Amino acid sequence: MSENIRILISEEDIEKRILEMAKEISEYYKGEEVHLVSVLKGGVFFTCELAKRLTVPVSIDFMSVSSYGNDTKSSGVVKVIKDLDEAIEGKNVLVVEDIIDSGRTLSYLMENLKSRKPKSLRLCTLLDKPERRVVDVRVDYTGFAIPDEFVVGYGLDYMQHYRNLPYIGVVELNA
Repeated sequence: MSENIRILISEEDIEKRILEMAKEISEYYKGEEVHLVSVLKGGVFFTCELAKRLTVPVSIDFMSVSSYGNDTKSSGVVKVIKDLDEAIEGKNVLVVEDIIDSGRTLSYLMENLKSRKPKSLRLCTLLDKPERRVVDVRVDYTGFAIPDEFVVGYGLDYMQHYRNLPYIGVVELNA
């Protein structure tokens, strides 16, 4: 089986939207520091680009959670693979994710982080698939709402491939 990649969102459109989001986030946290929690692996590309454009003081930590394995659909089983290195109690925390699909992973993650008593907890995602949602998740900042197609690029992968594409593409499988 092989696959083709069809461009869904161009590199230029992504860069423009990240700049807009950074301005909105910087305004919200004006006068305060924001602690970014990047959700690995896919979220690291978006987190770095967003962090470079924020005008408020930033600190960054990483978490790795999984509900996919080597499939194109969420398994529904969430596991923490790598936890935070630093405590978040009393911090303004912004979770930065590449994509929100069913909402299971992010719902679990947000509840987990909320229990650690941050000063504030908000969620930012580059991509959102609202029609796939099975668990309600409040998203504070969304780059793009996309249709229910399997996407890669800008950190998102298909079996660990295509993360480095500078755009968002749709995987089209060939028999």
